[in-house]
Amino acid sequence: MRGEENNQAPLFSYISQEDRIPSDHPLRTIRTMADEVLRGMSKGFSDLYSDVGRPSIPPEQLLRALLLQILYSIRSERMLMEQLEYNLLFRWFVGLTMDDAVWVPTVFTKNRDRLLDGDIAEVFFTGVLGVAREKKLLSDEHFTVDGTLIEAWAGQKSFQKKGKRSTDSHSDDPGNPTINFHGEKRSNDTHASTTDPDARLYRKGPGKEAKLCYMGHVLMDNRHGLAYDGCLTLATGTAERDAGSVLVKRIPNRRNHRVTVGADKHYDTRNFVRVIRRLKATPHVAQNTSNRSSAIDGRTTRHPGYEVSQRKRKRIEEIFGWVKTIGLMRKTRHRGRERVGWMFKFALALYNMVRVNNLLAPA
Repeated sequence: MRGEENNQAPLFSYISQEDRIPSDHPLRTIRTMADEVLRGMSKGFSDLYSDVGRPSIPPEQLLRALLLQILYSIRSERMLMEQLEYNLLFRWFVGLTMDDAVWVPTVFTKNRDRLLDGDIAEVFFTGVLGVAREKKLLSDEHFTVDGTLIEAWAGQKSFQKKGKRSTDSHSDDPGNPTINFHGEKRSNDTHASTTDPDARLYRKGPGKEAKLCYMGHVLMDNRHGLAYDGCLTLATGTAERDAGSVLVKRIPNRRNHRVTVGADKHYDTRNFVRVIRRLKATPHVAQNTSNRSSAIDGRTTRHPGYEVSQRKRKRIEEIFGWVKTIGLMRKTRHRGRERVGWMFKFALALYNMVRVNNLLAPA
């Protein structure tokens, strides 16, 4: 028998949002983990806001919305607000009821910028790492350090001489003028981007194109491939080794038990190896013997742990791959080192949440 279409909408709905979300949906575990971390950040949120004035967007809901934006690779806040308007799963995760109004995108952006002043991303990352430590997913002994380029939100035309804006007076488009920089010697000492002054012109290796970018660094725990620490710096030739030394120095209790630090051939320099050893860590750096002598000799490579570190260190590329493809960090949508660094650390925290969720999921 053919069913009849009923075009009249019901006046009431007797199925709650909670019942509409499947009990085995992966966002349930991530929501539980996020709520546990956010409860510990409540006092820090109170210090960022005034006791008088109009109520703002609750910071817990704002951070949950940012988690969704990264998880589902939503490119803009306007698209995120559109999804929150009709997506029941998104409303449930953020904490909005069926009748709550969705925020204006510009209001959401201004409230998000307020969280930049409180190192909220760093605190959130530490809270997620604490959850992983409670689940006994960290080793605190064997690590890997590496860096990756993050393309800045700035074009080559914006990279101009400092104090001088070079444009073509005969250009037919004043808003996007034609700039001929072929044959011109450009360097970070004499030029800067007018769009993002913190971005640096850098190329990864010989034969590669130079891009305006930043450099993100991660210290990975080798047991389950979790991001143990991370930071973002200007893109320079020594940024990876300088940031790697800083990340190793921030490992707690490294003097009480010996730790190992794996890295690729780019870290095989005498200065980096000497600094790591002064920090009471064993450098398990890949040997670079291309027309030179390596700073790592047989005293390190003869141990079986060296081969294990060389095998494990490649898993750090999984973090970079997820952060760039899913976490919207292949080409950042933000400008300025502080803001890009905030989003990079927040994306690392979300990667750890997804990784912990997968590790604890039943087989």
